[in-house]
Amino acid sequence: MSETNMQQAHEAPAHDLGAKLRHLRKKKHLTLKQLGDLTGCSESMLSKCERGHVVPSLDLLSRVAMQLGTSVAELFSDSQERSCVVYKDGERPVLELGTASPRGHTLLERLIPYTQGRQLNANLHVVPPGGGSAGTLSHVGEEVGFVIEGYIEIEVDGAAHLIGPGGSFFFRSELPHRYRNIGQTTARIVWVNSPPY
Repeated sequence: MSETNMQQAHEAPAHDLGAKLRHLRKKKHLTLKQLGDLTGCSESMLSKCERGHVVPSLDLLSRVAMQLGTSVAELFSDSQERSCVVYKDGERPVLELGTASPRGHTLLERLIPYTQGRQLNANLHVVPPGGGSAGTLSHVGEEVGFVIEGYIEIEVDGAAHLIGPGGSFFFRSELPHRYRNIGQTTARIVWVNSPPY
């Protein structure tokens, strides 16, 4: 995917995400300050997220989604239900996570468009050296992943595991977990959650 296409692919989701966050917050009758207090985030950062100027880290997005009564997957939902979805290389919707490293952001290329009631969520995680989840996550479900290229360190329930090309992992999502690329090249991981996170 070209740099221009990549930029266009995640600019729209950032704006759409911000609009959804603002809508859900107002629906819950919460001010930015109140939501900030509940999530441990500054009012200024939440405002930037809602205006589409910043994409929050997965950790922050998870906390915000929980307080707004939704899930991360629902925030990126595709309202159009189709019986079969095919993405050619470079066509998948891309989510840029706020987990910048000196070599860029962690990107999630959606393999399955999210729709309410779906049982799986699958993404291709594209993680630059030094990038990762930027925090510890914990939520309902199960996760499985397969490392296509690169090396990641995944920590689950306090135990760290080094996984390279051809390696896979599985764990219960309720266990505290996080990951990062500890190698010198970009890591690509097919990552599946059930139910959608």
